[in-house]
Amino acid sequence: MEEREPIIVFDKVSKVYTLYKNSREQFAALFYNSKKFKRHKALEDVSFTIRKGESVAIIGRNGAGKSTVLKMVTGVAFPTKGKVYVKGRVSALLELTAGFVPDMTGRENIQFKCYVLGLKGDEIKEIEEKAIEFADLGEYIDQPVRTYSSGMRVRLGFAININTNPDILVIDEALSVGDANFKKKCKDKISELISQNITVIYVSHSKDIQDFCDRCIYLQKGKVIFDGTMQETLEKYPEFAK
Repeated sequence: MEEREPIIVFDKVSKVYTLYKNSREQFAALFYNSKKFKRHKALEDVSFTIRKGESVAIIGRNGAGKSTVLKMVTGVAFPTKGKVYVKGRVSALLELTAGFVPDMTGRENIQFKCYVLGLKGDEIKEIEEKAIEFADLGEYIDQPVRTYSSGMRVRLGFAININTNPDILVIDEALSVGDANFKKKCKDKISELISQNITVIYVSHSKDIQDFCDRCIYLQKGKVIFDGTMQETLEKYPEFAK
């Protein structure tokens, strides 16, 4: 069987954040050699390779470094040491309501998101139609997003990101929101993408990871302490099966 190509590679990646007590001290550090800060090592010598079409859960306690890994995959953060390689279009189900322009309609926000991603013409039209159908907001799709409830904004955010034809789908607790019917709709869509050989990275504290992921990377205090199949992980660390 031919080995699938690497689509995400972390090569001895470390990330150190500089933490200040308040914004005043952080601002002062721009001009003076301030020593009023702490250094927090979020990741330490982390290495792994994820191949095209894999569905991988990243688990660990709060502060383990999961969010830092996701930020690097999505290009929001960069390593202090080491290298991160990501190939293809990334769609991130993280802050689902972030980036909306409140005075623009739902339809206009879909189009705006597509433009930001560098999409054009027929592809934008196709994604717009799919997102509108998925969000199922009725006449509200042509109303300003500022008039939406929080639940409606979440529906729109999920609908946009899940339908942008990603090569890599990043999910961070996104399925903990919405009503039961919408959650099922979201899960069905993710399962559909997995069947289409889309690479999925899923961070969650719920049992959802068992439904989608075949492999699990366990982080503890910024280090990879286990990387194996989902079954091996749950046998070794049964607390994550609860």
